[in-house]
Amino acid sequence: MTLNQLKYAVTVAECSSMTEAARRLFITQPSLTASIHELEREMKITIFSRTNKGVTVTPEGEEFLGYARQMLEQEAVMLERYTGRNPGKEKFCVSGQHYAFVVEAFVDLMKQYGGDEYEFHLRETQTWQILEDVARGRSSVGVLYMNDFNRTILTRAIDEHGLVFTRLFRARPHVFVSRVNPLAQKSSVTMEDLDAYPRLSYEQGEHNSFYYAEEIQSTVARKKDIVVTDRATLFNLLIGMNGYTISSGVINADLNGDNIVAVPLEVDDYMDIGYVLRKHVAAGRLVSYYLERLEAYTKKETDD
Repeated sequence: MTLNQLKYAVTVAECSSMTEAARRLFITQPSLTASIHELEREMKITIFSRTNKGVTVTPEGEEFLGYARQMLEQEAVMLERYTGRNPGKEKFCVSGQHYAFVVEAFVDLMKQYGGDEYEFHLRETQTWQILEDVARGRSSVGVLYMNDFNRTILTRAIDEHGLVFTRLFRARPHVFVSRVNPLAQKSSVTMEDLDAYPRLSYEQGEHNSFYYAEEIQSTVARKKDIVVTDRATLFNLLIGMNGYTISSGVINADLNGDNIVAVPLEVDDYMDIGYVLRKHVAAGRLVSYYLERLEAYTKKETDD
């Protein structure tokens, strides 16, 4: 097994095509195919399923590629650390729950390192998928929250994925509502105040467990529930349906407009918002810079 073979396998997975991967790698398709076959024989696994429509990654291949991405990432870190060599096309991916500061830090990263060539990914996604993305090397950083309710379950899942959680800040619960919502005029609201309004929350897919919910107080029954998959839709429905969602209270008017306001929620709860990284994997300059920007945007929210 060589680092080149790992690079070939990761590229094939990204392209879902041997032809396109060979073109991107500047090698012939027969050479690429032979190298992948040799790697599969040596590892005694099938990394790709081949069909007339291209190639797809097998379940065992997905696990293998997670390790491959980690090794390639560490190679880039070592080359940069000891030789000063530019790793080439800048690549970075972050997976997170739906927080404005995740986007703000991402924008700063692009401004700092988005040169002539780059490939940056921002995945606002489900909680379980965040853990999968970081564990498999699809993302370098994951951002999510924990509290007393979900801490045991999430801590176990984080450990099983070979990750480590670092807290950024503790947030007190707020509700996001439209500026024209009557609740927007209150200094704080109670759960009873919310009874008449539809609750908006993010879909968690196959892992639709209360423990993986992005919103606290998710076990409290509501008469009206609307479940969405993205932040733009949720904010549109906050306005159009006069709904609410429970979150950290940290909002950016430049990114989200000034039609949404945060109102403190009177509950005995909190959100420890932080990030997950792979254990025993050194952070490269892009990861380090992104974490630095995350900490800068959330520093004012720290509540020990």
